[in-house]
Amino acid sequence: MNKQPDEVAGMFDGVAKHYDRTNTVLSGGNAPLWRYHTVRAVDPQAGERILDIAAGTGTSSAALAKTGATVIAFDFSPGMIEEGRRRHPDLEFIEGNAEQLPFADNEFDAVSISFGLRNINDPRLALSEMYRVLKPGGRLVICEFSRPPVAILRAGYYAYLERVMPTVVGATSSNPEAYTYLAESIKAWPDQGELSRWIRGVGFTRVAYRNLTAGIVALHRARKPMDAAVLASVKKRKDAMTRPVTIISSRATNS
Repeated sequence: MNKQPDEVAGMFDGVAKHYDRTNTVLSGGNAPLWRYHTVRAVDPQAGERILDIAAGTGTSSAALAKTGATVIAFDFSPGMIEEGRRRHPDLEFIEGNAEQLPFADNEFDAVSISFGLRNINDPRLALSEMYRVLKPGGRLVICEFSRPPVAILRAGYYAYLERVMPTVVGATSSNPEAYTYLAESIKAWPDQGELSRWIRGVGFTRVAYRNLTAGIVALHRARKPMDAAVLASVKKRKDAMTRPVTIISSRATNS
């Protein structure tokens, strides 16, 4: 499953045209329900500035923008963005890497990412970038495939990924390889508790999640702290982690 970012982007380019249709079929019709809960969790307000990462063709971004918020649809796949601009000409689409967001510090009221964190080479670095671009008090919402906590449901779900999904994909998608990668990435992805620890680890507070569809999907929510002392502490810790290490060498001298 170790694919380079360009390879992953290329796969998504190849499925852009029928992406939403295929997802609806694969999810058993649950995709609109997951999107509804994600929009409710973001709670977009008129006048707010919202960043929707891994926006794909812009379906989730358009839903967020209905309240009057300004939504930036951000994705790493040129093909997805091209299709999104065709479908939603009123939305602003930006292509880029979530590990290096091309935005200023403290710029957004909310950041959302749906079913995209798994496709990022370094998800914890991307989470740190989401923290950076959020305003103090800003909201983070992540909707992602997860691990059903009940063993029998988990076994059934993995059987679906391995045996049923390839057949469905073969009939509905122009690029089955992309969905083989999807199944592998879902099985390799950490559970709800581990992702929550990643979110806390980059500085977010009020971290919580709720399972959707018996834990096949989990909706994670968090806030960037508002307290200046907490913000300064997080910044100091991150600066220390990224500061270059200076190696001082000593050379013995003969006397």
